[in-house]
Amino acid sequence: MMQIDEIQRRLLQEVADLHQVPEGAYNIRSNGKAIGRVSTANIEITPKENASGIDIRIKPGTKNESVHIPVVMTQSGLKELVYNDFYIGEGADVVIVAGCGIDNCGPEDSEHDGIHRFFVGKGASVKYVEKHYGSGHGTGKRILNPGTEVYMEEDSSMEMEMVQIKGVDDTNRTTKAELAKGARLVVRERLMTHGEQNAISTYLVDLNGEGSSADVVSRSVARDTSYQKFDAKLIGNAACSGHTECDSIIMDSGRILAVPGLEANSVDAALVHEAAIGKIAGEQIIKLMTLGLTEAEAEEQIINGFLK
Repeated sequence: MMQIDEIQRRLLQEVADLHQVPEGAYNIRSNGKAIGRVSTANIEITPKENASGIDIRIKPGTKNESVHIPVVMTQSGLKELVYNDFYIGEGADVVIVAGCGIDNCGPEDSEHDGIHRFFVGKGASVKYVEKHYGSGHGTGKRILNPGTEVYMEEDSSMEMEMVQIKGVDDTNRTTKAELAKGARLVVRERLMTHGEQNAISTYLVDLNGEGSSADVVSRSVARDTSYQKFDAKLIGNAACSGHTECDSIIMDSGRILAVPGLEANSVDAALVHEAAIGKIAGEQIIKLMTLGLTEAEAEEQIINGFLK
């Protein structure tokens, strides 16, 4: 039985919606060490031999199963780099829940860098949820730098939900994907920064196969003096379709940079980019204030609805 304290329990609830030990396969990491690991008949989790991290192998045809691999850190000054590889067998249909929560109450920076590689087999379907969260009253930063690589075989699909709403001081997220014939990738990013936080999101998607598609959408809010950069590039190398969108609210003295990138190397590649950055409309706030909310409460209601 895992032994976790109340801070670790709270972090697990924030990043993985875990109120107890999850059903199915899981690997829970705390302060640089695995504190719980369970495999199932169809999902095997093994530690890497020559690096820090794990291999997750999902058998072909696996249905209605999940894998939880959250990370929590409560030790100030801890920095780690972890490599996790996922091998999803042909025709499998699974949910993978990751994420990292850092509670830093000390003077030194705490940092978790996670490199995830997904090898998605022919006809397989994956839903991947990654949440980041920071807390603690220390002067040390909470730093998260996730790197994701996705390799998708024919007719596979992957839906990625990337969420960072609170407490992370610096993050540099890089996501690369290569799609074969008929493969489908959907990304939904939700991000809020405040204070002096910085967040950079970079997406590079190669649409290599006929009929492949990608839809990458980011919704974000930049408050106080925080800074965000959304850099998304789609490369159409075949008859394919691709769409990227950045929809952002800017507040206070925040700054946001949206960098569109579309490269068509086939006459049948259909690629679209959309971007909108603006402040909350005054009439929206006034309308909610007529219902009895204060201006601050009205702003929070609008932001919460926008980031859902």
